[in-house]
Amino acid sequence: MTRLPTRAGALLATAALTVPAAVLSAPAAHAAPGCLNASAPITVEEQRLAQPVPQEILRRSGFDTKAPDFLRQLCAAGTTAQARRVVTDSGRRLWRAAVDRAQGRGAVGGDLNRSDDRPLYWARLGMTEDLRRWRPRFPLGERERGALLGQLERASRGEDSIDLPTGGRTKRLVVTGFDPFTLDTDIRIGNPSGANALALDGVTLRTAAGPVRIETVVFPVRWDDFADGTVERSLLPYFRPGPRRVDMFVTVSQGRVGRFDVERWNGAWRGGYPDNDNLSRTGTIPLPSWVPGRRPQPQWTVTTLPYRRIVAAHTGPFPVYDHTEVTELPAGQSTPVTRPDGPTPGSTARAGGGGDYLSNEIAYRATRLRDAVGLDVPGGHVHTPVLEFGPGNTGAITDPVFEHNRLAILAQLRAIITTAAGTLR
Repeated sequence: MTRLPTRAGALLATAALTVPAAVLSAPAAHAAPGCLNASAPITVEEQRLAQPVPQEILRRSGFDTKAPDFLRQLCAAGTTAQARRVVTDSGRRLWRAAVDRAQGRGAVGGDLNRSDDRPLYWARLGMTEDLRRWRPRFPLGERERGALLGQLERASRGEDSIDLPTGGRTKRLVVTGFDPFTLDTDIRIGNPSGANALALDGVTLRTAAGPVRIETVVFPVRWDDFADGTVERSLLPYFRPGPRRVDMFVTVSQGRVGRFDVERWNGAWRGGYPDNDNLSRTGTIPLPSWVPGRRPQPQWTVTTLPYRRIVAAHTGPFPVYDHTEVTELPAGQSTPVTRPDGPTPGSTARAGGGGDYLSNEIAYRATRLRDAVGLDVPGGHVHTPVLEFGPGNTGAITDPVFEHNRLAILAQLRAIITTAAGTLR
């Protein structure tokens, strides 16, 4: 996902439905058993779940049973330790069910295309809503509940199940994606970067450099999760020296209409566009104290992906660009300037090639972490085309154009990643 400050209109080109902003108290999306406090506050993101579109997506994917099954197990927990096991196991099962569905394993579970990323997103929100409103049979402080929520997020996003191989025969690659976003503009939206993560998790690619094993993670579209270090917490164990250290990484998000971009430069600036909880954050990208690297942090990082090879390859129907534009405050100046060919010496970042939203931020965090730990591998960010509905579709949750576009984006993104991985030695 991205927000591109000079291209906001392009990003919203697929918007057709306008929904009111959510409030913090609403009825649960499914019937509440006795262990649920239906009046407890929930997040803006969770509030959207009660709307008809998310419920239809869940029904038509078979994922409408995930949150109720989770809640029944949670209600039976008699201790914090039991609740932790329920949360961890249920989160991992949800992630595995989404990956299996995307990769053609098991029952279809409905008529939605298997490549759809939206069932995972909405099912997870049903589970976090229930955990937030859960009324246990034993004392549970807000700190303990927060820890359970964090564990559910990590487990259901693939963050705690990365399983890279050891040894030199198979190369190791981590690919990331994002949840859907801008849902108050069109609640039907999906995100091809999240769909790509589900399609590639655990897959071994055959490349010019030999076999390459992929492990994936899907990150939230929330400023505060990033400030808390969710990206670094997930990637750092595989960026540090060791038998499972990555040979390449690719962060992926949805970007501009009709094109792929390999983002050359990433900037240390948050532009404040509202996230999925309708929260805004503006300023220098914050780094947790435990994250390695020099302070003050660099204003710019740069891709080490083989962008020339990627752009030159015939990977699919969408054009692919080496995107070098940034917005900066030149050294000693206070007025932002857009530069087509990257930052000038001593400048202060105001937008990387990927804008000033969370796609630029994940690219900045990952490449900065690469440099901080001395990881000398290809790594950087790829923006996909916007996933669009067919002309005139203002209400249906899917259509043939939408499904065709998603499959075309996923096929070309796989080819781009295969091309890049083929340069490994």
